[in-house]
Amino acid sequence: MTVTDIVLRDLRTVDDCQKVVGLERTVWGYTDSLDIVPVPILIVTAKRGGILIGAFAPTGEMVGFVYSLAALKNGRATQWSHMLGVADAWRRAGLGRRLKLAQRDRTLDMGLDLIEWTFDPMQAANAHLNLSHLGVVVEDYAENIYGDSSSPLHRGTPTDRLIAQWWIRDPRVVARLSGGRPRPVTPRAISVNQLEVRGHWLACRDIDLSVQAPELLVHIPVGFSEMQAAEPAAARDWRSATREIFVTYFGRGYRAVDFFLDGEARRGAYLLAGPVRQAHEAKLS
Repeated sequence: MTVTDIVLRDLRTVDDCQKVVGLERTVWGYTDSLDIVPVPILIVTAKRGGILIGAFAPTGEMVGFVYSLAALKNGRATQWSHMLGVADAWRRAGLGRRLKLAQRDRTLDMGLDLIEWTFDPMQAANAHLNLSHLGVVVEDYAENIYGDSSSPLHRGTPTDRLIAQWWIRDPRVVARLSGGRPRPVTPRAISVNQLEVRGHWLACRDIDLSVQAPELLVHIPVGFSEMQAAEPAAARDWRSATREIFVTYFGRGYRAVDFFLDGEARRGAYLLAGPVRQAHEAKLS
């Protein structure tokens, strides 16, 4: 069975929403019901401008879902994507991407241009999907936005998040969704931090907050969830370091525009574009 065997459909019934709640518990491992989006909220928001799509295996089992709420940004109607959950067996099969594309289709049908959501800057696989494959951009950093979480995936460090902006009609996004990739990183992309091995984990060193260049690289390790569980102090050090980097450079007008993943070396890097490069690209578009 492949991802093409999975059927996507909109969810509107109590039974459907109960299955979503079950997946919330399975995917994130929540032990506190306060972390769960309950059935009544799912139904009401889906029927009043939100989007709730389930993914079903041929057996009828729900193996994934995506959920967004009707939102406003500066008076402009948007979608705020609160959850994308995929069962373990399907996480590397492309189902998350299929669900996001279905969400995009529904949003386009509403006549909207923007979907936003948060993601952990230390989760390399999510960064790769969001920036490299979907074409989001990021210019905002939220510190401890959700507070303490009962999920083992989030427990142990502040819930700092990047805010993804997915401009779903933008030619750049359309190109990414069609398989187009930007030019490779050029020598002028300067690293603002370095990685080194400390024990079993990669650590951050040599942070430079004074770089002024059109393009910057911010390096992170792969396997942050495992680090949080096995060595919380190392994970907290990474959270503090990346918070300082992103807050500093976003405050200077940089934004994240891509992510490069090296699975074999278990590391990745955000590409940040400064105002000069952004202005140049705007002239070309």
